[in-house]
Amino acid sequence: MENKKNKKEQRESRHKRVRAKIQGTAVRPRLSVFRSNVCLYLQLIDDLTGKTLAALSDKKVAGKTKTDRALAAGEQLAKMAAGLKITEVVFDRGGYRFHGRVKAVAEGIKKGGLKI
Repeated sequence: MENKKNKKEQRESRHKRVRAKIQGTAVRPRLSVFRSNVCLYLQLIDDLTGKTLAALSDKKVAGKTKTDRALAAGEQLAKMAAGLKITEVVFDRGGYRFHGRVKAVAEGIKKGGLKI
């Protein structure tokens, strides 16, 4: 009998693979992306202390489409990071493919002045 995984389990196993290779620090935190059907959630995480430095949802960000909101959320998070004197982040795509809203977040972060 085959062991088939559902979509969520497949994403979680991809995320584990990604997380095994990257780690955030206070100087260069991990930018974690969680994508739901409705919203996008972003966090800057210091994995050494286990603390979230900044968090943002695209719920309160203006934009016509989800991708527009993702781009604006990336820019807004970059401003928050600049306030915390963070200039560089490690991008954690969360097991999602690097296209669409996830790619828009990365572009917004770069546009906001953070280095990925």
